[in-house]
Amino acid sequence: MVPMSEEKSKTPWVLWPFVALWRLVSGIFKLVGRVVAITLGIILLLVGVVLCLTVIGLVVGIPMVIFGLLLILRGLF
Repeated sequence: MVPMSEEKSKTPWVLWPFVALWRLVSGIFKLVGRVVAITLGIILLLVGVVLCLTVIGLVVGIPMVIFGLLLILRGLF
C-alpha cells in the first residue's frame, strides 16, 4: 500500500498546456472571488453602520455589520 503523500498524478507531457491553462483560470477565479467577497463585505458593513444610526434600523443593521465583517475575514483568509 502506497501512502497518499507519495502518490502523484501523472499527467502526460502532451496535456501539460491544458493543465497549466486550467490552473491559471482557476487561480484567476479564486482571486476574483476573494475581491468580490471583500468588496461585498465592505458594502454590507457600511450599509449596516448607516442603518445602525437609526433606531428602527438596528434590527437589520447589526446582522448586516456582522455578515459584512465575516465576508471580509473570509476574503482575506
